[in-house]
Amino acid sequence: MKSISHWINGAHVSEKSDKSGEVFNPATGQVCATVEFATSATVDKAVKVATEAFGSWRHSSLTKRTQVLFAFRELVNQNKEKIAATITQEHGKVLSDALGEVTRGLEVVEFACGIPHLLKGGFSEEVSTGIDVYSIRQPLGPVAIISPFNFPAMVPMWFFPIALACGNTVIVKPSEKDPSAIMLIAQLLKEAGIPDGVFNVVHGDKVAVDSLLAHPGVKSISFVGSTPIAKYVYETGTKSGKRVQALGGAKNHMIVLPDADLELAADAAINAGFGSAGERCMAISAIVAVEPIADKLIEKIKERALKIKTGDGTKGADMGPLVTKVHRDKVASYISAGEKEGAKVVVDGRNVEVAGDGFWLGPTLFDQVKPNMSIYLEEIFGPVLSVIRVKSYDEALKLVNDHQYGNGTAIFTNDGGAARRFQNEVEVGMVGINVPIPVPMAYFSFGGWKNSLFGDSHAHGTEGVHFFTRGKVITSRWLDPSHGGINLGFPQNT
Repeated sequence: MKSISHWINGAHVSEKSDKSGEVFNPATGQVCATVEFATSATVDKAVKVATEAFGSWRHSSLTKRTQVLFAFRELVNQNKEKIAATITQEHGKVLSDALGEVTRGLEVVEFACGIPHLLKGGFSEEVSTGIDVYSIRQPLGPVAIISPFNFPAMVPMWFFPIALACGNTVIVKPSEKDPSAIMLIAQLLKEAGIPDGVFNVVHGDKVAVDSLLAHPGVKSISFVGSTPIAKYVYETGTKSGKRVQALGGAKNHMIVLPDADLELAADAAINAGFGSAGERCMAISAIVAVEPIADKLIEKIKERALKIKTGDGTKGADMGPLVTKVHRDKVASYISAGEKEGAKVVVDGRNVEVAGDGFWLGPTLFDQVKPNMSIYLEEIFGPVLSVIRVKSYDEALKLVNDHQYGNGTAIFTNDGGAARRFQNEVEVGMVGINVPIPVPMAYFSFGGWKNSLFGDSHAHGTEGVHFFTRGKVITSRWLDPSHGGINLGFPQNT
């Protein structure tokens, strides 16, 4: 059986540890690999290597760094099917979704290739007599990325291309549930010319996370995961004096106004709610139907949901399994809780029949959901759509703004005035207008509000560049050489 070790100083490194983890193929329920868990000593080794490599990498030219990133981009393009297959094997999402994940990650690499322009400072001449002032941005040092299971390639790629381009060295702690994709990426970076020690990977659980959060050699933490852990990462990391961006959970609403195209809205609800089996922080999980269109909308969503083929992501299915049996059972328990609390189960994913022992759960649709129900209040992170009926736009907006999460939201309408009002009034970080999953392009920044983000910096875009650099302002004065020294020229009165 395959054993997955760490990647330190440009090579696979196996460290002694009492703990390891099992990696499952969610479509079969079988163990496909084991992964070594890092001790504090392993983390120390990775940070030491990254610190030593930082001295030379930070002084490498912008041309050199962009050359590496351009070469890396080409290698990922050439190997994206292999990376996607690895993601599908360990995460379960269908191949087309896995390929899309790699492609979106590549957009950040392409953005980072423009780092010479992004790192340009400012210059003001003669702010006072003979004095100039200018600003520069410099890298932090070794930085850590703690990434989740749902996007094992894309989420690390939100961060490390920009971190590397800015001159930092990197340590990634991927999810222990699907660690192989980042190992392929590490090898491609080495092939692209990244110096040994500049990019490192350590696997593990809370021991590895806590070691990175507390290590004095780690200058920043980038995290994506659930809100309780994001809050812990932020509080622990900042207490240790680190710069932290911690992206947490979500409960993304899609408001459908009476004038909306219901065919488009139903398609969007299906795609955004059940893609990647709902294991997305940008998944739509709450549909707010402004009456009188709820009955028609629910019927259209039901028709589509019943046609979704759940199965092995490598065999033409529309939706794959959930990542682990524990997570599948947790999501199923939410469905039972919603039913017990009085919501109407329109489509029941617990009844899905799929051959094999995978971690299966089909699309689930609820009607008559109330704001006090657990299926509405909490992040489920599975293929569960809840419909909440309201009487007006104002009631719909209040639902969104009163929720603890503020990651993403969408409104479906043909009324430009309503859409413009919504984008200004809604208290959410990313907004879609007739777009169900408003994930911004790499040159904009990704991140939410409220309990969906801890820290001040969003991922990638200009904010990402600023997160991975520190600003420095220099005030300089150079004496005019005509004021002194030897001068053999003819004396003049000036």
